[in-house]
Amino acid sequence: MSSLQSSPRSAPRSRRRPVLRLVLVALGAVLVFLLGIAFARTLDDRPSTGADQTIVRTLTPRPQEAPGRTVTVTVTAQNP
Repeated sequence: MSSLQSSPRSAPRSRRRPVLRLVLVALGAVLVFLLGIAFARTLDDRPSTGADQTIVRTLTPRPQEAPGRTVTVTVTAQNP
């Protein structure tokens, strides 16, 4: 046998690689597609926040009573 002749095993291997690569790319595309669907469903399933609501209440003041006792405190400053 001469070293220039190719072995019979190398020919089928070179045909399988493009097919295997095509199958892997197709599986990857299907996986990305399914992940996209799962992500979209997750966004649809989350609860809606609803619109903002503003409530206006007017509070009436409570009537104040006169104090019972008044105290006056006187403070003188001391010089040191």
